[in-house]
Amino acid sequence: MAAVTLALLAAATLVPAALDARQGRGQQSPNLQQATQLMRAGKTAEALAAVRAELKTNPASLQAGNLLDTLGATADAKAVFQRAIDAAIDPLSRANAQRAMAMSYAFDGDCASTMKYEQMVMAYWVTREQADPQNAFYQQGEMANEGARVCIDAGDLKTAEQWYRKGAELGLKEPGNQTHPKSLWDFRLAHALARVAARRGDKAEAQQQIAAARKALDGDPAMAADQERFFPYLTGYVALYTNDLAAAEADLTKATTTQGNQNDPFMLCLLGMTYDKLGQKDRARAAYEKAYGLATAHNPPAAFVRPFVRKTLGLQ
Repeated sequence: MAAVTLALLAAATLVPAALDARQGRGQQSPNLQQATQLMRAGKTAEALAAVRAELKTNPASLQAGNLLDTLGATADAKAVFQRAIDAAIDPLSRANAQRAMAMSYAFDGDCASTMKYEQMVMAYWVTREQADPQNAFYQQGEMANEGARVCIDAGDLKTAEQWYRKGAELGLKEPGNQTHPKSLWDFRLAHALARVAARRGDKAEAQQQIAAARKALDGDPAMAADQERFFPYLTGYVALYTNDLAAAEADLTKATTTQGNQNDPFMLCLLGMTYDKLGQKDRARAAYEKAYGLATAHNPPAAFVRPFVRKTLGLQ
């Protein structure tokens, strides 16, 4: 829940492994550009064919592996990521490939395996504590939170809570917390614990954590300027999972129309789930289809949305 999504924040410093020039932030290869266009057009088989054409010449391409996961070919993706791990030219490259593997398991809803690889990435950042403490502790907190996000979506609430708490603990070790203030970690932890409580059906605890999240926002207007947009997502999430569907619809509608959230596939999927529970099948399907089309990243929101919508709507 940072100023940009967790995955994008981590990507700012965990760039893809430099196994070839196309695996950084530059242009996709022609094969992968074609695969992305085909995927967005709903042509899964053709998109997979384009990705596999790329792998013939670039067998350890993280970008190709990412697309395989998004297209549902998660076993094939893991083979690519393992090749990238084995071929890594330095510790940072290996950490990037391990993080990609963690997300591949997220697409399977496999909390335990996701955390196994997230901890490998965290171990890399431990080695950077002396040289780069401002970033190293933050990245450890990010990776813990990223894995926890996968675990809550997978329904492993105990593990999710454990790693959300650990994430805040690690993030607060940043010297002085000048780059990422304590208020941010307080807000993120309360946000997470409210969602965990809602999933457990503990409405009272969820409301207490919502109040803590609100207090953190109100206590730091500078932090809140970036984080306020995540508050209606929180209240909508809690309302959905505690079966207050009228509030869920209102809050998630607000969340998905707030500046910065309009293209968030997870929030749209939650709104679709709310419509489903309300018996509004046409509106649910429209929200699901929009969420599915937007879920093209290799991150926790897409890792939940793509398999969920694929199963719910019977997509191939």
